[in-house]
Amino acid sequence: QVQLVESGGGLVQAGGSLRVSCAASGGTFSRYAMGWFRQAPGKEREFVAAISWSGGFTYYADSVKGRFTISRDNAKKTVYLQMNSLKPEDTAVYYCAAASDGSYFYTGPPATDRGYDYWGQGTQVTVSS
Repeated sequence: QVQLVESGGGLVQAGGSLRVSCAASGGTFSRYAMGWFRQAPGKEREFVAAISWSGGFTYYADSVKGRFTISRDNAKKTVYLQMNSLKPEDTAVYYCAAASDGSYFYTGPPATDRGYDYWGQGTQVTVSS
């Protein structure tokens, strides 16, 4: 059983930066495609970013492209989301997700959540104006 635990959320002013992390336990992390999603109050969960099992390929939602960077450290079994130039509309609970079929990154498409087997509990990110 894979467990994902997010951390690093908090309150930040618009224009600021924050890095959230997701630590995995169990399973074979280095084989998983990983993704970040977010859900704002009253809205549906939406895709933010995804990364291939090797870390060599990434994919972003248009709304965060150029501002957010997803990365991973397979030795530490951790995936990161560096968020820069934050905007109030980035306020949401951020969830990480793991797809045990690493090829999902290429076949998914990775922006859809149906292929992710495991989810974290989420971490709150609040951006004040």
